[in-house]
Amino acid sequence: MDLYAPDKPRKLRFGRPSARRVPEDAPAAPGRPEHHLPNGLFRNPPGSPQRDVDMRTLLRFVGRMARNSRSPVAVPGDHSMPERRALAALSILNGADSLTWLGHAAFLIRLAGKTILTDPYLSDYAGPGRLGPKRFVKSGIAAQNLPPIDVLMISHNHYDHLDEVTLRHLPFKDKIQVVAPLRLGEFFLRRGFQRVVELDWRQNYTMDGVTITALPVVHWSRRHTRDTNRTLWAGFSIRGAGQHLFFGGDSAYGKIFRNIGEQYGPFDTALVGIGGYAPEVIMHASHATPEEAVQIGRDIGARRLVGMHWGTVQLTEEPPFEPPLRFLAAGRAGGYADENLWVMKIGETRPLFPAQDGN
Repeated sequence: MDLYAPDKPRKLRFGRPSARRVPEDAPAAPGRPEHHLPNGLFRNPPGSPQRDVDMRTLLRFVGRMARNSRSPVAVPGDHSMPERRALAALSILNGADSLTWLGHAAFLIRLAGKTILTDPYLSDYAGPGRLGPKRFVKSGIAAQNLPPIDVLMISHNHYDHLDEVTLRHLPFKDKIQVVAPLRLGEFFLRRGFQRVVELDWRQNYTMDGVTITALPVVHWSRRHTRDTNRTLWAGFSIRGAGQHLFFGGDSAYGKIFRNIGEQYGPFDTALVGIGGYAPEVIMHASHATPEEAVQIGRDIGARRLVGMHWGTVQLTEEPPFEPPLRFLAAGRAGGYADENLWVMKIGETRPLFPAQDGN
């Protein structure tokens, strides 16, 4: 089996890549795609913005966020729904294609009779134990109250996307199919999941008529101080029942999105990150601004945009409820009709009808 051929998931083989640094313009590892470095680490697609911030600026930012990330946040009363209402709204659709926002990048996607859970950070803290930033609004539905999950889809290993507390509370781990980027499989196997597939960029996995393809995005990975970029990060195409969705995970804006649009587009619905962008001198290589999120949607040929990665936990310095205002303004300026720009409440469920061209 060719482990790196497109459309073939990688078998689970674990090993520790070398920590030796390799220049960004170094040739790829022999016989492997360009994002595989010779030392076993991964890098972003060509033409991506570079993380070039100096250490003093970075340390000052970390210090400010350590002081501010748990400060009280004034949350509008209509930002989230009580869990009982969220569960009732979900049940009314009786399994029809739909999208439920649980907060941050966590969604329930119901498509072709399957329930897909994305990047489930549903607990209180985005970090190990109680060390990380504390979310200022609860998950739309608690982990133990979620409907049965068919597919758990993970974009990368940062704590606000891969939450061990949430995973611990998910029932029926032996029945859930995990789809994750390269070298994250062992993480799930060690926590009781039994059905795990790793995907490299442009590989896919099909389950009962739903095809999930891992796509390149502009980000990075780290779980602790010594594992930077040892595991891959990804966005996903999700196709089934006549619908085509894009889940962006975490990403800055880069040239790669035009390529994705040409090769994999168009998309009916794109879930794009609109928060986590300030200060831009630090975040420009990791997260898109709301305006860049709209441009990602345009590049990939998305008919409908859903803003995510905002309004849940304070990870960066922009005002917590600024992102949707800028997202809506940029979307309208970019030619999207209001009905194709979704700013959802946490806990809200909306039917996924095929989007009409309106951008």
